[in-house]
Amino acid sequence: MIGVSDLFDLSRTEHAALFEDCEFAWDALKRIKDYVGGNVRPMLNHRAVGNVFIGEAVSIGEGTVVEDGAMIRGPAIIGRNCQIRHNAYIRDNVIIGDDCVIGNACELKNAVVFNNCQVPHFNYVGDSILGYKAHLGAGVKISNIKIVPGNVSVLINGERYDTGLRKFGALLGDHTDVGCNAVLNPGSIISRNSVVYANTAWRGFLPENHIAKLKQVINVVERRTEK
Repeated sequence: MIGVSDLFDLSRTEHAALFEDCEFAWDALKRIKDYVGGNVRPMLNHRAVGNVFIGEAVSIGEGTVVEDGAMIRGPAIIGRNCQIRHNAYIRDNVIIGDDCVIGNACELKNAVVFNNCQVPHFNYVGDSILGYKAHLGAGVKISNIKIVPGNVSVLINGERYDTGLRKFGALLGDHTDVGCNAVLNPGSIISRNSVVYANTAWRGFLPENHIAKLKQVINVVERRTEK
């Protein structure tokens, strides 16, 4: 079983109440919409650089910078001293902690991002939770829905759990790192201090303090040119 405390230090978010009484860590995903709707207090303390769009149900903390072309549709709660960079798209029901980076051409929906997270370049984060100091390399995509019908299930230590979720991207524990252009398939769980190497298509449960490596066979041949 994967509980909240197995992945996340709740002292690293101001929204620990979201996780109260969750049997499994993924149960929090079912609550994000109601939690954000009930707790967002529209308040804009950011500094805008250029033209930005911010919806009505959005709260942004002091010291946060929102760059040109960003669209924060909301509802959303964004913390202090964050960077919302050029062309970021923050959709419905998103919680972003303090000191986070949401970078160029990144898209988030129904997601929780703990403090000090880095989502910096061309990332998609849907129906997911990123723990304290989690980092996504450029181009990382978190796929949140199966191609075939049915709920997303998770296989942990030989036991399969039906999450009850049609949409479930990934849970990234504290201090996790995912390399450039990796794809995390629906229901991925990356435990604390673990790493997924670049270009890996990962599915399933990665234990704490482990590395998922992609081994490629590269053939180097002589280049022949026509005379």
